[in-house]
Amino acid sequence: MAETEVKLLREYELRLLRCSLPSPHSDSDRPRQAPLCSDSNNSALHPLIHSIINSIEAGHFVEALSSNAARSVFKFADSFDSADPSEFYSELERTVELYLADNGEDDNDHHDRLLRTIFVASIAIAAFLAFVQRNMTGPIIELPSVPLPWKTIKEGGEWETWARDQLMSVGSELHGKFYNLQYIVFAKMLLMKSKNVLVGGSTGDGIRSISWWLVRLVLLQQRMLNERCSSLFDLLQVFVAESLHHFDNMEKVASYWGDLLEEEEVITIVSMLHLEAGLVEHVFGRVDSARKHFETAELTAGLKLSVTGALGFRTVHQVEPKAQMMLLANRSSLNSIGASSLVSISPQKDASSINKNLHENVHETNDVSDVLMTPRFLENKNMNGAGVIQNGAGSLKTIQQAVVLSQCLLIEKSGAQDDLQRWDMAPYIEAIDSQVSSSFSIRFFCDILRIRWESTRSQTKERALMMMDRLVQSLFEPYPEVLERIYLCFEVYIPSVPALRKEYGELLVSHGLIGEAVKIFEDLELWDNLIYCYRLLEKKAAAVELIKMRLSETPNDPRLWCSLGDVTNNDACYQKALEFSNNRFARAKRSLAHSAYNRGDYEASKTLWESAMALNSLYPDGWFALGAAALKARDIEKALDGFTRAVQLDPENGEAWNNIACLHMIKKKSKEAQIAFKEALKFKRNSWQMWENYSHVAADVGNFAQAMEAVRMVLALTSNKRFDTELVERILLEMERKASSQDSSSPDTADDKNYNNQTSIGYEEAKSLGTEHLMELLGKILQQIVRSNAGAEIWGLYARWYRLKGDLSMCAEALLKQVRSYQGSDLWKDVHRFKKFARASVELCKVYMEISSPTGSLRELQAAEMHLRNVIKQADIFSDTEEFKALQVSLDDVRKKRAACSIPTA
Repeated sequence: MAETEVKLLREYELRLLRCSLPSPHSDSDRPRQAPLCSDSNNSALHPLIHSIINSIEAGHFVEALSSNAARSVFKFADSFDSADPSEFYSELERTVELYLADNGEDDNDHHDRLLRTIFVASIAIAAFLAFVQRNMTGPIIELPSVPLPWKTIKEGGEWETWARDQLMSVGSELHGKFYNLQYIVFAKMLLMKSKNVLVGGSTGDGIRSISWWLVRLVLLQQRMLNERCSSLFDLLQVFVAESLHHFDNMEKVASYWGDLLEEEEVITIVSMLHLEAGLVEHVFGRVDSARKHFETAELTAGLKLSVTGALGFRTVHQVEPKAQMMLLANRSSLNSIGASSLVSISPQKDASSINKNLHENVHETNDVSDVLMTPRFLENKNMNGAGVIQNGAGSLKTIQQAVVLSQCLLIEKSGAQDDLQRWDMAPYIEAIDSQVSSSFSIRFFCDILRIRWESTRSQTKERALMMMDRLVQSLFEPYPEVLERIYLCFEVYIPSVPALRKEYGELLVSHGLIGEAVKIFEDLELWDNLIYCYRLLEKKAAAVELIKMRLSETPNDPRLWCSLGDVTNNDACYQKALEFSNNRFARAKRSLAHSAYNRGDYEASKTLWESAMALNSLYPDGWFALGAAALKARDIEKALDGFTRAVQLDPENGEAWNNIACLHMIKKKSKEAQIAFKEALKFKRNSWQMWENYSHVAADVGNFAQAMEAVRMVLALTSNKRFDTELVERILLEMERKASSQDSSSPDTADDKNYNNQTSIGYEEAKSLGTEHLMELLGKILQQIVRSNAGAEIWGLYARWYRLKGDLSMCAEALLKQVRSYQGSDLWKDVHRFKKFARASVELCKVYMEISSPTGSLRELQAAEMHLRNVIKQADIFSDTEEFKALQVSLDDVRKKRAACSIPTA
C-alpha cells in the first residue's frame, strides 16, 4: 500500500479522534489541513468518508447518519419485509460482513477493504456520539427513533424494547430510562464487525483506534447498568490492552500519526488514553490499577500534584485567616515528540462561551451561602512561580485539569465514605473552580463533585441544590454546542442524564421535596425510588396502582414485574419477570433467592443464587448472600467460596472477612482464620464478637501478644462485662510453661555456658523482654476484670499470676478472695462447688506455708490451720471425695510445719 494511502487512513482516524480532543485553538481558528489525495487509487469511497467525517466534525451526527453516503451500505433495508427487530438486525450484521469482506489479495483490494472499514466505523461513531449527546452531555435534542432513516421501521417502541433487552442481556437492568438505545446497539454492532475484520486480516497497517472507540462504547454501556458485569469487564480488558499496546506512550503516537499531529496533541492523546484506562479500572473497583494509569497520565501531562497548607479565608465575613488546604501543581518541562514543552498557558480563547453561563450561575449561588466557592489565600511571595493554583493564578491546560479531577476518584475509592473524604477532595475541586478557562465536561464534573460535597454541609446544602438544578437545566440549553461538550467527556466521570437526574431526585428527597422527586423518578422509570417516595408519603397503594397501570401498557417489562413483587411480596411476580426475560433477569432470581432464604428453604436459595451469579458474577452482595445460604444449608465449601468471591470484589466487606475466618475456624485452620480476622477488623473494629474470635485463633497459632490485645479490646468494647476465662487461663498456662522451662534450662558444663553466653545472649534477652511484656499485659487484663466483675475463677487466675511474679503475699490475698467467693449456703449442697472450694483452700494453705518458710512466722500457719479445721469439720458429707482427703493431708502438713517452727533452735 502506498505511503499516501496509509496517511489518508491515519488522517481519517485522527479526525474522528479529534472530536473528543481539547484543542488550543477554537473550532473557527483550528487550522484545517487540506484533504490528502491518493494518486494511485481514485476510490469512490473517499468522498463518502469525507462527507461522514465532515458532518461529525461539525457536530451534525444525525445529518451524517441520514446522508446518502451512510445509507449506501444498508440498501437492503428499503425492501426488507419483516417487522421483527431481531431479524432486521441479523440481516444488518450479515450485510455489514459482506460489505467488509476481502475480495482479493492485491494491495488495492486490501486498501479498499480498509477504506470500507473506516467508512463503517465512521457511521458507527456518528451513531455513538449522537447517543452520547442525547443521554450524557447534551444539548438534549429529539433524535429519530432509529439510527438510519429506514422505511421498514415506522414505530420505534417495540424496537427500543428489543435494544434495551440487548443491553440488559449481560445480566443487569438499566440505570433509569435512556433514549434512542438502538443508536448504541447499532454503533457497537458496526464497531465490533469492523474490529473483527482487522483481527481476521493483516493489522500491520490497519486501523488501530477502533479498539479505543470500543473502550468508550463498552464502558458507557457498563455505566448505563445498575451492576458491574463480568462479560463487559472481559471485553474492556481486551480493548484497553490493545489500545495501550498501540498508544501508551508518546513515541508510539508520534510514529503512528507523524506530521498529521498538531502542537502538543501527542501529550494530550497519551494522557487521555491513560485517564480512560484508569476510569475503566475505577468503575470495576480496581483501585491500584486505576492509580497507576492516573499517575502515568499525570506524568505525561507534565504535572506533579501535592497538597499543602496555607493561611486563607473560607467565608465572606471571616476576619482572621485560618489554615486551608491548597493544591500545588509543579509543572515539569516535558519535551515531547512533535510537541512543544508543557508550560503554563493563558486562558483558552474559546473558553468564554463555555464559561459565561457558568460564571453567572456561580454569582447566583454565592448569594445563597456565606461560604466562598474557593478560599482566598494570603499572598505568599515565596510561592511565586511554584505553580500554586490560587484563584486562577496557576493556569492549567484542559487535559491537566482532567488529571487533577482524576485524583478525586482515587480519594473516593481509597477511604471511608465520610465527611473527611469530601474535605480531602476539596483542594482539587477548588483548584478547578479557580481556573479562568475550562471545558464544559471538566466544569460539569467539577460541579458534580462540589454538589456532593456541599450537600452534606448545613451551610452550603441550599447552594448545592441550586447548583444541581442549574446543572440539570444546562443539559437542555443549546449552548455550548455539542462538540464543545464532548471534548474530554470520556476522560472525566460525568454521570449519564438519567444518573444525574436520579441524583437530583435523591437530593430533593433529602430536602423534603418528595413531590418533585416523584415526578423525576416516574419519568426515569425508577420504580424502586418511586416506591420509596410513596412509602415516605404513606401512599403504598398509589405505587401499586401506578406499576399496574404501566404493566397494562408494557406487560413484558421484567423490571415492572420485579418492582410489583417488591411491593406486594409476591414470588409470582418474579416468576413473571423471568418468563418475559427468557430466564435472563438476574434481579428476579436474586429476589426469589431472598424469598427462599427468608422462609427457611436454604437449599433452594443457594441454587437460585448460583443461577443469578452465573448471569452476573460481578455482584458482590450476591456472593455474600450465596455464602450465607450455603452456610445455612451446611455446605461449608460453597459458603467459603461465596464469601471469598465477595471479598475479591469488595475487599472492604468486613462481614464477609469475618465469615471466612469463622469457616476456617470450623475447619481447624487457625492461620488462615487469623489472616481473615485481621482483614475483618480493619473495617469492623467495634465488633467485640470479632475481637473475641480473633483472640482464640491468635492463641491457636501461638501469638499470645495479639490474643491479649484482642482480649483487651473485648473488655473495652463491652465495658469489662465480657471476658473468656478459659482463654485467659490458657494464656496463663503458657506463661507458666515458659517460666518453668526457663527455670529448668541450665548448661551442663562451663564450656556450654560460655558458648551460650557468646552466641545466644541477644536471643535470650529478647525472649526475656518478650515474656516480661506478656506478663505485664496479662496483669493489666486481670486487673481490669477484677475491678468490675470478679468471680472465683478470675481470683484464682489472678493469684497464679502473682505467684509467677513472685509476690506471694498478693497471691495469698487473691486466693483468700477466691475461697470467699465460693463460700455461701450452696457450698455444702453442690459437690462440684465444694471440689473447687477445696482445691482453692489447699492452694491457699500451700502459699501460707511458703510465706512462713523464710521467716518462721507462725501467723500464716495459724490462719491456714484454723481454715482447714473449719472446712473439714463442715464437709463430712463430702468425706468420700479426693478433695476432702487433700484437705486432711494439707492440714497434716500445716501442723508439721507449725511444730517445726515452734521447736527452739540450739
